Amino acid sequence: MPTSLDRRDFVKAAGAAGLGLTLSSLTATRGLAFPGDKEPLYKISLAEWSLHRALFDKKLDHLDFSKVAKNEFGIEGVEYVNQFFKDKAKDTKYLADLKQRGDDLGVAHVLIMIDGEGHLGDPNDAERKKAVENHHQWVDAAKFLGCHSIRVNAHAEGSFEEQQKLAADGLRKLSEYGASQGIGVIVENHGGLSSNGAWLAGVMKMVDHPNCGTLPDFGNFRISQDEEYDRYKGVDETMPYAKAVSAKSHDFDADGNCIETDYKKMMEIVLKHGYHGWVGIEYEGSKISEPDGIKATKKLLEKVRDELS
Repeated sequence: MPTSLDRRDFVKAAGAAGLGLTLSSLTATRGLAFPGDKEPLYKISLAEWSLHRALFDKKLDHLDFSKVAKNEFGIEGVEYVNQFFKDKAKDTKYLADLKQRGDDLGVAHVLIMIDGEGHLGDPNDAERKKAVENHHQWVDAAKFLGCHSIRVNAHAEGSFEEQQKLAADGLRKLSEYGASQGIGVIVENHGGLSSNGAWLAGVMKMVDHPNCGTLPDFGNFRISQDEEYDRYKGVDETMPYAKAVSAKSHDFDADGNCIETDYKKMMEIVLKHGYHGWVGIEYEGSKISEPDGIKATKKLLEKVRDELS
């Protein structure tokens, strides 16, 4: 993406070269926005898991998530978690209600995070096929809601290379179905070898499908109880394939900085890869409340965005 030209000069230059390109065609493949005078460097969304305690305790209804995101936190993009409407993937009445509530508030339905539908890298061919098919309903639900992607996991078994091949096989098949519905399939670093940036980048190369990408999470780099991958290296390795980004947070110091992750350093890595899409707040701490953790993470992301703009 050009950095030395402003929006107007870039369009003129492209036209003069006879390329016939538009700004939208340059960014459409990853859903990115051109960072011009009126566009922020990145947009801030809210991952529903940030409120998982309130949801599990029935203090918050999943249908009200968009309202809470917009009215309580001033956030205009939401990332759903399928655990909170597990039996509603095919319930079009429920999904229509969920969609309408967000649409009425001008809230974007960004993605759905999927868990509990089987292992896409299962070594058993029949189980792997079943897992792929189990995810189809969520691709359909994401399309209905107007999301751009579903987030999936890449759990497998075997050696480093065997797990890559198995995960790539399941992801490729699911990505082909996702492409038929216009929905991306994105993989989060979420434990095991998926938290090894080099492993996950290798899987993306094996899948080799434009509809398959990553969701780099700032904090999920624990491979095992005894091994943790370098989070900055991991994000750098997986950002070339990113279609979304997860800003994980747990604790904050007196100045409002995240203790476990240098957000400015991390967002510099994100931006250097040309990403200007949604960055989802995923607060998982316990020292402050969920609402306060969300607000602290949002404030930090806004502060870093201002510093880097």
